[in-house]
Amino acid sequence: MPWCPLPAGHSYIIYGPLANGATTLMFESTPLYPNPSRYWDLVEKHKVTQFYTAPTAIRALMRYGDAPVKKHDLSSLRILGSVGEPINPEVRGGHHHDAWCWSPSISS
Repeated sequence: MPWCPLPAGHSYIIYGPLANGATTLMFESTPLYPNPSRYWDLVEKHKVTQFYTAPTAIRALMRYGDAPVKKHDLSSLRILGSVGEPINPEVRGGHHHDAWCWSPSISS
């Protein structure tokens, strides 16, 4: 199940997947409410396979460390994608460059 928790994510997450008969999850809120585990709660609960978000959201979550992420089973995730801007090394962390997907509008 693809997921793009961004206001501009409609093209990524709604039109394309639904046109191809896929299930999709849409989320419009802050990743920090009611707690910094919100994204990961939803990934685990809905078995999200493709997660696209902006590095800005990831940077906001980084201040809470790894604990909110590590307490969840994220084994369903196959693709982590960045949209809206290039990923800086601090956000990418230890992930290999080819583990991320970039929007064509920001790739170089």
